[in-house]
Amino acid sequence: MGTKRLFLAARLDSFRYAGNGIAVMLRSQHNAWLHALATVVVCLVAFYLGVTRAEWCCIVLTMVTVWSAEALNTALEFLANAVAPTPHPLIKKAKDVAAGAVLLAVAGAIIIGVLILGPRLAALLRGLA
Repeated sequence: MGTKRLFLAARLDSFRYAGNGIAVMLRSQHNAWLHALATVVVCLVAFYLGVTRAEWCCIVLTMVTVWSAEALNTALEFLANAVAPTPHPLIKKAKDVAAGAVLLAVAGAIIIGVLILGPRLAALLRGLA
């Protein structure tokens, strides 16, 4: 019984640490607020337009990819700043590459959003004209 309780407590601690990490990212990264706004807007629009289950899967996977890239970028920035508090050319390159990964994820998300939501939005706008 004691071992099972310790295992459960450790799992709960893991969730708490992960939640703390997400909170730190949201508090410290301006781009995370943009991702949050985009996430809310896309979800509302997709719900309103009645996207299919398969399309929701693509949208959710895309959002998770962007959020994961942003989280890893944030973690790398914190770690790099701890290791080299003064500017260093290799640290700058690492940070730039991580930021580039976020940009790639966002670009892919935009393309997927246009492919899924674009035709529905165009039809809706044609109907309003």
